[in-house]
Amino acid sequence: MRLPRLLDPAEIRVLGSLLEKQLATPEYYPLTVKALTAACNQRSNRDPVVDMSERDVLLALESLRHEVLVWKVTAGRAERWEQNVDERLGLQPDTKALLSLLLLRGPQTPGELRSRSRLHAFESLAAVEAALGRMAEGPDPIAAELPRRPGQKEARWTHLLAPLPAIEASAESSPAAPSQGHEPVSSRVDRLETRVEELAAELSELKRKLGES
Repeated sequence: MRLPRLLDPAEIRVLGSLLEKQLATPEYYPLTVKALTAACNQRSNRDPVVDMSERDVLLALESLRHEVLVWKVTAGRAERWEQNVDERLGLQPDTKALLSLLLLRGPQTPGELRSRSRLHAFESLAAVEAALGRMAEGPDPIAAELPRRPGQKEARWTHLLAPLPAIEASAESSPAAPSQGHEPVSSRVDRLETRVEELAAELSELKRKLGES
């Protein structure tokens, strides 16, 4: 792990917002706490949508500063904050854009990442996959491909800066196990055929007993 520890959800949202705004609106970067709070609480391009107070953001910033992942700068009378995670992780423009999307919107397929990326122009899906591959390389990867869920055509990718959600961790440890409510069609057919055979046997036995009486 290239970071000193795994980050909590508030830290992930703050860090992702700083990365995004640095790439999307560099003229307004670094960000004041007020602007950063608004960025964290955006209702578009965020999953999940959150409602963080300025105090929540400040607490996350202070813990991130302790890990040297952000720092405070003074511009005029306002205190502003900027991120240092791109230097810590050795991010390039393409991997920096992908990491910001994964931090702000959770696990996504390469196709979703390409279509949602306003921060870097990926020429092709292969370019996205190549960047993800670099993020997953080495002894301290920052991204990983998740096991494909039943019914999914594409595998999703996630960042590794925070613990995996319980549902993802469970899928990763048991990739073949169907999740509740998503039983494969083949399994349902097999189960129904078995039940039909059982009912047919019960009906035959009932007819036999009626015939004997």
